[in-house]
Amino acid sequence: MSSSSHELILTSSPDGPIIAYEACSGAVMARFSGSRSPSRGLATAGQGLIAVSHVSPDTGAGSINVYNWYTSTVFHNLPVPEPVAPLITTLDGAFLFAGGVSGSIQSLSLPSGDVIKSFVAHSKPVSSLHLNDDGSLVVSGSDDGTIVVTPTFKLVVESPSLDDPKGLILHKWEAHSGSVTALNSGIRTLVSCSMDCTIKFWDLANDGILIMRTVAFPCPIFGVALDSAVSRFYAAGANGLVYEGRVKIGSRKLLGKAYELSTWSKGHGGSVVSLSLVNGGENLVSAAEDGGVWMWDVEKGEVSMVLGSEMGSISDMIVVRGTSEVGVRKGNDNHEVGGAFTSSGLCAKEMIDTLKQITELGEIMDVVVQDKRRAIDMLESAIDMYERLLKLILKEATKAIEEHKKEQDKDEEEEGKDADDKEDE
Repeated sequence: MSSSSHELILTSSPDGPIIAYEACSGAVMARFSGSRSPSRGLATAGQGLIAVSHVSPDTGAGSINVYNWYTSTVFHNLPVPEPVAPLITTLDGAFLFAGGVSGSIQSLSLPSGDVIKSFVAHSKPVSSLHLNDDGSLVVSGSDDGTIVVTPTFKLVVESPSLDDPKGLILHKWEAHSGSVTALNSGIRTLVSCSMDCTIKFWDLANDGILIMRTVAFPCPIFGVALDSAVSRFYAAGANGLVYEGRVKIGSRKLLGKAYELSTWSKGHGGSVVSLSLVNGGENLVSAAEDGGVWMWDVEKGEVSMVLGSEMGSISDMIVVRGTSEVGVRKGNDNHEVGGAFTSSGLCAKEMIDTLKQITELGEIMDVVVQDKRRAIDMLESAIDMYERLLKLILKEATKAIEEHKKEQDKDEEEEGKDADDKEDE
């Protein structure tokens, strides 16, 4: 067993398993079954958990499936008020945000899954979610082309004063003429890409939002990756191609062509849905709808490794970074599963056991609550029955009293007549 810096590439699918690849070798480390995940529906949820948006194939109802790194099946299912797609979590993994089809952002507490707030941010479905580097801002994009920036703390605090949508929003603006497909950020910079075939760079350091640059493409763009200095960017094309952009150093031109754009030669057989830099920025990983996952050498713009092509379709891809105790075990499906992860997303088995205990305790509490409700229902039914019985007894008693009074009145009347008759004699 040895400790090393570790990166795993996770891919989800609308009709297949979630697969974890080791970034340095391309080996399949784990598979997770039981989810039908829409676009952007994949996130690590802290404490060693993976959260996946799920749409029921039978009812179409939405929920969020939760997995851990020790089992290949759904560990916990979180109900949500509506079908959701994009997911993100806070840096500490304590809260999960989900974008709904109504245009609302659902804020959930983890691991309980309790919905803290349901916030209407857009007029059409939420298509993308992003958390900035320091975790202070939640950025959402929508099919209506708008982008909304909300302070994170306002979405995790239960307060009547923070229930007004206008009071929650820090910035909202018309960003694109088509759906906002993905968001990313660097130092002071927000980057958005869209079905309108553009990528736009926004300055978040001002009191308002200032557009710095618009990059046009021959096709819709579904994802964007940035290097640490935001001097290079990589775009995921709906035509299966990966585009590389290099920002011209020292250029002050905002809307002009202050960048150099090139196309990498090899293309996927379907739309590229997600991109991410790995291995210290030396490689770029691309995932496409056709199930292909490729590792690229960014300096050469060439494919250096094919990680997988076995999935029928890919809806999202993310990279999980952390420190792992290197070592594997056989999972339920006989595939190797990595050892205990720590730091940015994965943790030791004790945390999983604790979460299991919390879940089991919650289930026990649910049973207790249900038993109490049944007892209350029975008590209320008994009280109702006794009330009806008392009313019946009261009615009978009143009737008896009235009859007795009538008999007394009759007796008195007869006694009176007898007395009158005696007087007449």
